[in-house]
Amino acid sequence: MITHIIFRTVTRLLAMYLVTAMVTGPAFADEPATSSWYDKAVQRLEATWKDGRTELYVPLHVYHVRSSYTREKINSFNETPWGLGIGKGAYDQDGDWHGVYVMEFKDSHSMPEYLGGYGYKTFWPLHDELKFGLGYAAFITARADIGHYTPIPGVLPMASLEYQRYSLDTIYLPGGHGRGNIFIFWGKVRF
Repeated sequence: MITHIIFRTVTRLLAMYLVTAMVTGPAFADEPATSSWYDKAVQRLEATWKDGRTELYVPLHVYHVRSSYTREKINSFNETPWGLGIGKGAYDQDGDWHGVYVMEFKDSHSMPEYLGGYGYKTFWPLHDELKFGLGYAAFITARADIGHYTPIPGVLPMASLEYQRYSLDTIYLPGGHGRGNIFIFWGKVRF
């Protein structure tokens, strides 16, 4: 219970900080380049924050792979993850997307799930401004059924169809029979 309250408070404070910083401007000063992977990661996050545009995330659908679950279990799942997210995203010189984000939505058991992290996608053109992207999402999440809101880190594959400032994104949670094998879809609009 206390972990849930702390994580929820931190998530809300981070969300308020993101909103405030998006309105007032960059929160980080330029720093000289260094060679360690940690420093490069921090610089990438700072550049994303500084150069990124505000993005709104709307969870759309959770698909549990039918062959992994019984019909009864599928019927018990919530596949409409009502929620909302906000973040900042930027494209680098190669056209790759980098983003930082926070989201809250209903999980498969209709309980709140909290998520915050970093995402990366590289793209291939399909037609005109329509492009296909592949990448990953590195995150910390917390949900009621796993450790009662104990923060859990993760990295999952991500795919995207993007047109102008809109995209349809998905991550895949691998698993076995009766666990995992879930696709989570959300829409994103860049402002």
